[in-house]
Amino acid sequence: MFKDTNISLVPRAGRRSHVRTEIVGDSLAFVLAILKIKPIMGRFTEYQVLGRKLPTEAEPSPKLFRMRIFAPNEVVAKSRFWYFLRQLHKVKKASGEIVAVNVISEKRPLQVKNFGVWLRYDSRSGTHNMYKEYRDLSRTDCVESLYQDMAARHRARFRSIHILRVAEIEKKEDVRRPYIKQLLEPKLRFPLPHRRQTSKSVFAAKRPSTWA
Repeated sequence: MFKDTNISLVPRAGRRSHVRTEIVGDSLAFVLAILKIKPIMGRFTEYQVLGRKLPTEAEPSPKLFRMRIFAPNEVVAKSRFWYFLRQLHKVKKASGEIVAVNVISEKRPLQVKNFGVWLRYDSRSGTHNMYKEYRDLSRTDCVESLYQDMAARHRARFRSIHILRVAEIEKKEDVRRPYIKQLLEPKLRFPLPHRRQTSKSVFAAKRPSTWA
């Protein structure tokens, strides 16, 4: 299978005596395609994570905790779940277990919706609460726009942003932000500047001018 890919297993010296894989050559993309290795990081997905403490004799049926977490993959979603559960309810990963991890899909992914996001983020001067509004197709696209907006405006990293709630704004009257209100006008029109018709002939006798 790997006859032409020039792969070798080379043991490297170190504190641990395990064998590490070394790929020799510039055919890394071809090897990854053969092994069907998919990239881990990507766009955000909404997960529903359920977890609890480990059952004991004193507490045979512990309380279940459920969180809706936006993360690029399931591993990051579980990590964020234990991060919040440790802070809120003093339950660590060593003394707990994950019961279920479910992916939440958008019901109407082709309809434009208005979303309100409540969040808390850590800046260089302190911790701040914030409410922002976005107009997007799904909750995951809204959260992705949120992270890009916070990184651009406030230099906030992914680890510094805690999303408290994401809700769809069903009524236009409930929209607060003017940059979303301006898009809700019934007679909204956009200008079409610099419209240049394409030439019918393949070759032109004179140099093209787009300002004529």
